[in-house]
Amino acid sequence: MFEVVYQSKKSRARLGKITTAHGVIDTPNFVAVGTNGTIKALDTHMVESIGLQLLFCNTYHLMLQPGADVVAKAGGLHKFMGRSQPIITDSGGFQVFSLLYGSVASELKSQGKSISRNMVLKITEEGVLFRSYRDGRALHLTPESSVEAQKKLGADIIIPFDELPPYHTPLQKLSSSLDRTHRWEKRSLDAHKKDPQHQLMYGVVHGGLDPVLRKKSCLYLSDLPFDGLAIGGSFGKTKEEMHQMLQHLMPYMPQHLPNHLLGIGDLPSIFKGIALGIDTFDSSYPTKAARHGLLFTKNGPVKIGQSRYKLQMSAVDPDCSCHTCTHFTAAYLHHLFKAHELTAYSLASIHNLHFMVKTLEECRKKIAQDAL
Repeated sequence: MFEVVYQSKKSRARLGKITTAHGVIDTPNFVAVGTNGTIKALDTHMVESIGLQLLFCNTYHLMLQPGADVVAKAGGLHKFMGRSQPIITDSGGFQVFSLLYGSVASELKSQGKSISRNMVLKITEEGVLFRSYRDGRALHLTPESSVEAQKKLGADIIIPFDELPPYHTPLQKLSSSLDRTHRWEKRSLDAHKKDPQHQLMYGVVHGGLDPVLRKKSCLYLSDLPFDGLAIGGSFGKTKEEMHQMLQHLMPYMPQHLPNHLLGIGDLPSIFKGIALGIDTFDSSYPTKAARHGLLFTKNGPVKIGQSRYKLQMSAVDPDCSCHTCTHFTAAYLHHLFKAHELTAYSLASIHNLHFMVKTLEECRKKIAQDAL
């Protein structure tokens, strides 16, 4: 399932291969986010042509629309969306607890206080009762029902149900939350093992910024038969806080398992994470940035809406081999964004995802040369 191909002599960075039912993932690697079974503005054929080996889809959103049963009737996510390569799904826990505390940015501002109790009705040992953001109906998500939904979706890698306390959670409450998360993850794993279906399950290490709790979580989950470990929960207010947490945590992560950093995809964090031994990263940032006219290049981001690009009759990045840069000029992209044409989002997203794929390829080459 996972093979360490090479260990850098310069850092903890490593080359690996994760083998799944739908293909191999070379690590380290970037994982694009296709929340609703698609990357916004792109079809599956284009996504696969870019070379994205792993796609992240969200169980919570797919449960609500079109529904896990609909996807199962279609033959699973791969057939439903026409994808031949690996897919990872989350448990739905992040979205459910985001209903209670808001986004990461808003929960930091709200000092960890609930901002939408009308959406999350009750949190018990059994699971979470919440309202659908689509029609307001009450839904109950448990470790077992989360796994059941992910079985119907048919992803290659699935995630156990967990609780996500906010940044400002007091230590005693954070510790209690961690214990409950461990119980939920064990229940999720037990449900998964009853019917594996060629799926892999990653446990999720929690503990916020507390080094003792992070170590405790890692050691507990390492003793369970998970196929890999993800790192989740609060990463702090700043990248430096997250980096310090990872520096402490990574030496305890089992070397024979693949690992994944949830929700992080900016390049500085990726480069630091790879050097610490992280294998895969997921983020919607590259495509979100693209839709806002921010295009990635080796010389820094390009704000294509700026007037300086109105007359640039060459590619955004002349050295880029993506579909966008080999067929269209910066001036044309500038025009599309100014005219609010939907094609702008597609072409910009293609470029940014291609950039991420090529950047991670370069990282793998550097690891093989002991340069990273």
